[in-house]
Amino acid sequence: MREIVHVQLGQCGNKIGEKFWELISDEHGLNADGIFTGESELQLQRINVYFVEGPGQRFVPRAILVDLDPGSLDDVLSGPFGRLFKPENFVAGRAGAANNWAKGYYSEGAELADLALDLIRTEAECCDLMQGIQIVHSLGGGTGAGMGALLMCKLKEEYPDRILKVYSVIPSSEMSDVVVEPYNAVLGLSRSIECTDQTYCIDNRAMHYICTHVLKLATPTFSDANRLISCCMSGITACFRFPGQLNTDLRKLQVNLVPFPRLHFFVPGYAPLFSRASAPYKVLSVPELAQQLFHANSMFVYCDPRMGKFLTLAAIFRGRMSTKVRNPLSPSLFHTFSLSGDGGQTRFALVCLQRVDEQMFNMRNKNSPYFVEWIPNNVQTAMCDIGPRGLSMSASMISNTTAIHEPFKRLEQVFGGMLTKKAYLHWYTGEGMDESEFTDSRAAMQDLVSEYQRQQEAVAESSFVEDPVEYEEE
Repeated sequence: MREIVHVQLGQCGNKIGEKFWELISDEHGLNADGIFTGESELQLQRINVYFVEGPGQRFVPRAILVDLDPGSLDDVLSGPFGRLFKPENFVAGRAGAANNWAKGYYSEGAELADLALDLIRTEAECCDLMQGIQIVHSLGGGTGAGMGALLMCKLKEEYPDRILKVYSVIPSSEMSDVVVEPYNAVLGLSRSIECTDQTYCIDNRAMHYICTHVLKLATPTFSDANRLISCCMSGITACFRFPGQLNTDLRKLQVNLVPFPRLHFFVPGYAPLFSRASAPYKVLSVPELAQQLFHANSMFVYCDPRMGKFLTLAAIFRGRMSTKVRNPLSPSLFHTFSLSGDGGQTRFALVCLQRVDEQMFNMRNKNSPYFVEWIPNNVQTAMCDIGPRGLSMSASMISNTTAIHEPFKRLEQVFGGMLTKKAYLHWYTGEGMDESEFTDSRAAMQDLVSEYQRQQEAVAESSFVEDPVEYEEE
């Protein structure tokens, strides 16, 4: 099996991780104790990607929970799914990181990093074929940003041939009361440039906008945002966890989505998103989902995709898709792909695949000005037959767009303004940091932003001159 080891860091990472495990446990037919109570064998077919099977058909998450403040871990243990996790996979500190990146990277976090690495190593050694490590954390806190950066660097050094996949929550100055978040975020992102393979960015500002303006929630809470993030994570990982007609995995995403090693910061999206009042009037279809995915309201980073260009894009559809297509597949093609005793189901699946590909091809052509010209066939599609709970179908998108330089530039500007005044620096230098690390991190962010802008402005070279060939006379 292609297993994934999951690590959740800090208060934000543990809150999102708790929702994620609740959601995928329900999708795989597991109760709060990890006992299988599902109705289909498909729920167990690839359950080993995220779970370890124990005695009595009890399944345990392959997860390590880390926080320098034990409060969030206590909340997970006392929650409805607290008995799901291994008790020895909890790594808790005593004092917390106090929103200080240096405490998480140099002092408090460094003391717990070796213990966390030992647990990750134990889980990795129990895997038959580990395809990667998944980290969920926030870039605004001391534990998530500081200790997260330390773990990422150590994991990349220890597992250089495995995919390091990171879900990073980006803070917003308009949505926070922590003044040093720009410091923590830029210091953490500068390490992500070199130490991660896939970084899925989630913007707090975008999540608040979706909850208030799209879902029409009067008083959105962090629990609402975390539920939405976990739904997107579930959709992205659906093809890892369930059989489908067009599957994908971490390596395939890596090859198709990252044209340059440093440009691996993705903007996730999810559809359908609508308010509870409008739900009875919505008819879900593949064209509707495809159209929503390309709308800015469905993207989890607060940026305008029309101000940039898509380098690459992946769309994962879930559920039983529509079979209405303009040009049905020929019977000979059905015969070529039909399986023994399952020709009807295979025929249906092939028609669904054509339907999904057709819609994504149409959306690609409709939005062609917003795609770079020099990468052909830069839209990847995948389809999973197993739909989400409570919906007939859904879709998740992973886009590598140059528009992500907007939030990065906003963070860098706020970071630069504070650094010019040397505000709050004494809290960081007092933990062993040097001021040069701040200037180096700022320079790394500026280089990343300029690289995204350079690729956005690049044009395809369509003309070339052949050198004349001279033949020697014998």
